Amino acid sequence: MSTRADRPAPAVRWTYAFVDRPAHLFGRTCAFWTAVTDTGLSAPRGDQGEFVTLVPRGGADACVKVQGVTDGDGGAHLDLVVEDVPGFVAEVSRLGATTAAAHEGWSVLRSPGGLSFCAVPWQGESRRPPVVEGSRLDQVCLDLAPSVFDAEVAFWSGLLPDWSSRPGSRSEFHVVEQPAGLPIRILLQRLAEERPGGADRACAHLDLACGPDVDAVRARHERLGALLVAREPHWTVMRDPAGGLYCLTGRDPETGGPPRTAS
Repeated sequence: MSTRADRPAPAVRWTYAFVDRPAHLFGRTCAFWTAVTDTGLSAPRGDQGEFVTLVPRGGADACVKVQGVTDGDGGAHLDLVVEDVPGFVAEVSRLGATTAAAHEGWSVLRSPGGLSFCAVPWQGESRRPPVVEGSRLDQVCLDLAPSVFDAEVAFWSGLLPDWSSRPGSRSEFHVVEQPAGLPIRILLQRLAEERPGGADRACAHLDLACGPDVDAVRARHERLGALLVAREPHWTVMRDPAGGLYCLTGRDPETGGPPRTAS
């Protein structure tokens, strides 16, 4: 007979990437990210109208949302969509995470390293949005201090047993790749050093897969108001009009994996 502790968490049926930006820049954030993803806006939700969904055209299901935050500069977080939210929260707790806030039907959670994410109920989402202008927003990158990196790898690998958990292409990366059909995957990045004072040991940013045309995507984003921050060999760091950092990568936007080689 199996016990609750032996059972995996309820399967994740869908994933959302959240763009978290200061509330006073909410309109600017929505304008930029709807243009980037070729989406429209849902009606605002929340007590302060702080949540919106970026609604794809053509009948695909949404996988990106925006939140206006009143504390700090924002960043990004992940929503995991499940049929059994209480069961999922129980498994999260067993693996060492905590509940930061319990709402009716959904919960705000905090990983062992201090990263916020949410468990929300599945509403039948199943159709992934298409590639837009050569790119796809498909990854939440967890930026982790060295002191919490190993614990976060263990936590996310244990929480998502049907996802592919493996070392990345560089020693500071670990990939937790979603099953086929889900729109957002997770990349864990070990930072070079601890942050001053031990604060913010875990935060997150968004990544877009752009294939070989990163420069063309960068130019489009600059026309929409983004700024170039840095060019690295395999990714380009950008700043959106609300001040948030994100990255353009050379990964294949169709698969999320390495760039395709010419046949």
